[in-house]
Amino acid sequence: MSKYKFFTDDEIKGLIPDLCYKLVRARELFGAPIIITSGFRDPSSNQTAGGVKDSAHETGKAIDIRCADIDMQKRLIWALVIAGFRRIGAYDRHVHADVDDSKPTPSFWSGVSH
Repeated sequence: MSKYKFFTDDEIKGLIPDLCYKLVRARELFGAPIIITSGFRDPSSNQTAGGVKDSAHETGKAIDIRCADIDMQKRLIWALVIAGFRRIGAYDRHVHADVDDSKPTPSFWSGVSH
């Protein structure tokens, strides 16, 4: 049994508790499955994924997620904000959320997936 409701231990491996608690709260608010497409990354896997230098993924403070229905992405972003995320990136195929206070906060950006 996983420590965090809705997510397996493998999905949240390496992620800090603050991020996980907020993610669970966002999932409760969203009311539908959230798919983690990328969580913790070591420097090598971060580079392979096209991640930026000093990525919050490398410290377990970031996730990339998506929902099964891309048309529900606005609702997913709403749930992340209400759950307490203050750094959110909206992309065409996923949403990035992190709790890295060493980076500009609050921050919202958009882009195209790699």
